[in-house]
Amino acid sequence: MKLLKNLFEVIEKSENYCKVKLARKEHPVFKAHFPKNEILPGFMQIDIIAHILNHKVMAISKVKFLSIIKPEDIIEYHVTSIKESRYKILIKNGNQKVSEIIYEC
Repeated sequence: MKLLKNLFEVIEKSENYCKVKLARKEHPVFKAHFPKNEILPGFMQIDIIAHILNHKVMAISKVKFLSIIKPEDIIEYHVTSIKESRYKILIKNGNQKVSEIIYEC
C-alpha cells in the first residue's frame, strides 16, 4: 500500500504486540490530514496493524478513537485474538489508551 510506505518503523514485535515509531510530519499521510495540525487518520491506525499482521480486513465491528496520534509518536498495538479471524486491537501511546478496534479478516 503506497500510503504506508515509510509511514512507520517497527521497533518491537511479538505475536500479540507491536511497537512502531511514526514518520515525521512531512510524510504525505500527515500532509493530507489537517495541515498544520497533523494527526494520524483513524483508518491508517487500522491499516498499519493489518499490514504488519498480514491481515486483509473484511469487516470492522467496533472502533473507538479516544485521543489523537501525532507524527513521530511511538505507538503500541496490543493484539488479542477473539476467535478465528476476529481480532481486538488496543492502541496505546505510552500509558494512554488512544484507540480500540475490533475487526474480522
